[in-house]
Amino acid sequence: MQKDINVEATSDAKKVPKRIAFIKARTAARVSKEDEEMAMTFPNLVVKEIIAFEVMVIVLALVSLLVDAPLEWIANPGHTPNPAKAPWYFLGLQELLHYFPPVVGGVILPALAVVALIVVPYFRVNIKREGLWKENVTETFIVLLATGSFLSLVLLLFKVYAMLIPTLLVVGCMLIPYFSRKETGIAGWLGSRPLSWWIMTWFVVIVVVLTAIGTLFRGPEWSWTWPWEEIY
Repeated sequence: MQKDINVEATSDAKKVPKRIAFIKARTAARVSKEDEEMAMTFPNLVVKEIIAFEVMVIVLALVSLLVDAPLEWIANPGHTPNPAKAPWYFLGLQELLHYFPPVVGGVILPALAVVALIVVPYFRVNIKREGLWKENVTETFIVLLATGSFLSLVLLLFKVYAMLIPTLLVVGCMLIPYFSRKETGIAGWLGSRPLSWWIMTWFVVIVVVLTAIGTLFRGPEWSWTWPWEEIY
């Protein structure tokens, strides 16, 4: 006895496992989307890292030959330099201590950064490669606006303009694709960036700005000093 056959037009292979494809004349059956080819860490990534490391060593060697290190006098326990600056890679943290209480700037914020580096890889935010505005546009806009407003309010309360201005710039760049609605040009490129890329960009910008300010613009008593001003 012949069973009834129901024909349903759908693209969901799980819902309708038995499918019939109707191909018109002179039409090729192609897969609309293919999975990206996987690349092994070695040698694809490791070789590039080794080359980048060697280039960095060569550049540092050339800079050390052309520019003298800013050495000061012999260490003297009875004479503390003003300002007493940490090594350049800690100046961003020292700049945070200028704005926030010691517990916040020296313990809580660095601890949150370390915890984020440990936890983020286990969440979908790290593996989602779609653009920030590809899905749930309205929800994304509300969450982004609320998060950016809260963070900006906290920074404004503590008068941390060195972090407030870069934060507003990054949030503004994130909102460009939402208002532009273009898929080409700069707006299209920004719209294709995932959330993980934006978070890392904000983190890098903040670190660079704080380190630059602590290195170039801080004089006696950690006051704001222009680099070209002579300090006595």
